[in-house]
Amino acid sequence: MAAWFGGSFEGAPDVGIWLARADGARWTPPVEVATGAQPDGTRLPCWNPVLFQPPNGPLLLFYKVGPSPHEWWGMVTTSSNGGRTWSQPKRLPDGILGPIKNKPVRLKDGTIVSPSSTESRDTPPRWRVHFERSTDGGRTWTSVAPAARTPEVDAIQPTILVRGDSLEALVRTQARRVFMTWSGDGGKSWSALAVTGLANPNAGIDGVTLRDGRALLVYNNSTQARTPLNVALSPNGREWTPVLTLESEPGEYSYPAVIQTSDGLVHITYTWKRLRIKHVVIDPQRLTR
Repeated sequence: MAAWFGGSFEGAPDVGIWLARADGARWTPPVEVATGAQPDGTRLPCWNPVLFQPPNGPLLLFYKVGPSPHEWWGMVTTSSNGGRTWSQPKRLPDGILGPIKNKPVRLKDGTIVSPSSTESRDTPPRWRVHFERSTDGGRTWTSVAPAARTPEVDAIQPTILVRGDSLEALVRTQARRVFMTWSGDGGKSWSALAVTGLANPNAGIDGVTLRDGRALLVYNNSTQARTPLNVALSPNGREWTPVLTLESEPGEYSYPAVIQTSDGLVHITYTWKRLRIKHVVIDPQRLTR
């Protein structure tokens, strides 16, 4: 299943959340499953859908509604039949935005840790990462930010990797590099952001911890442009090796989403030149580093 926002242009009132389902042979035609329709009849743009499937319970679809990233709020809707139909959307509690771009993770004790961030009203806006935790299946949430850093780094849209008993979050920044933060207590506290060797042209990333223990990240290996789009692997979340180029032609290839399915394959979706959603399947066992 893939979800994205689409309409006339990013931020337009007609932008809604669209979804398509794959049955193994083909993708279904896209269907609009959520809009920003307001009680007074006006419509606001939707943003950044995130799908999350807990082991028990319905499929969750988080997204944002609002005129801009510094004014939006979090929404969630659920499906108990594999995305064929969806519940009436609900607004998340005040101060809780839900996962901003990338999927939450569920820990061994059932705790859900959701990667989130904010963009302020300042000019230029200040970007700040935080994490939202739930110990009751998503009914209530608490929020925690990484430890302070000097100098501060404008960072958003974390992706969380499970590294044994620790959590690592890699973040998009305006500093031309991916930064990281670590938690050793299940996401209750996080270290200050630290730079990695991964390039970042102020573009979204996403990763997943593979079943063999390696970490996989999809990112733009550039400090200037959203091309190329690459896959990197790491044995420990700190040292990364580019192993595959998904796109290298001129254009924008961005906002990847990554999962590993029960057959061990890795599925990646991303925007292709802001015109289409592209779906790629790779076998991580063929990536030898």
